Amino acid sequence: MKKLPVLLLILCCTSLIACSKGSQINGHNTRTAFRSVKALKNHLSPDARIEFEVSFWMLRDSIKSEKDFLNAVDGKKPEEIIALGKELYQQRKNNGFAGYEKYTSWDDMIAKFGKERIDQDNRKGKKEDPKDQANDVLYKL
Repeated sequence: MKKLPVLLLILCCTSLIACSKGSQINGHNTRTAFRSVKALKNHLSPDARIEFEVSFWMLRDSIKSEKDFLNAVDGKKPEEIIALGKELYQQRKNNGFAGYEKYTSWDDMIAKFGKERIDQDNRKGKKEDPKDQANDVLYKL
């Protein structure tokens, strides 16, 4: 009978520990890392989401080894990934990395990516082509 409270305490502690990792990237393998990134970005504001995605993929591009990349992102929160992305941007900008010369700062790059994303979303919402309407299989009765 005395073992029951101890067992319940251990069970509660393990469940709290397991639930606390929900806001971090699980870097045990590539599949879990991408799945956790997908889940994390859905809980961010649109501006933070773009920064997080850009930072994550910049890190993925800069760290060629799969194992080193997973070790670098494992257990990181979105804010930490964004901070790493900003540092990497500044290093690349200072080293004259191709493609970064058109951006004056990190915020400028994120703003342009955000504008591109909005433009892509607007293009998706355009009206259908009249040729497609002629091939419609729905008939008027």
